[in-house]
Amino acid sequence: MSDSVAQQIDQVVKSNDVVLFMKGTPDFPQCGFSQRVSAILNAHEIPFAAVNVLLNNEVREGIKAYSDWPTIPQLYVKAEFVGGCDIVTEMHEAGELEELLAPLKKEG
Repeated sequence: MSDSVAQQIDQVVKSNDVVLFMKGTPDFPQCGFSQRVSAILNAHEIPFAAVNVLLNNEVREGIKAYSDWPTIPQLYVKAEFVGGCDIVTEMHEAGELEELLAPLKKEG
């Protein structure tokens, strides 16, 4: 991963409370896993930044190196990597995601 791509990813992660690196956009997800995580975030009524990794292969591969996580989507909250679709789904079903996101609802 080039330094510029690493800096670009780092900037996005650190300048947004919630960021979803996904295939497609929240309105037009390009894979079921990205659609699921986007829908979960929308269900919590949390605004989030979305990065469509399909627009830039360097970002698509770079985010995997950045997080040391092999799959997309990837969710970040307050600059911390939360996980991919399975982890986010499990956290949502267990109520853990709501706890993680609750402080952001109060700020907004």
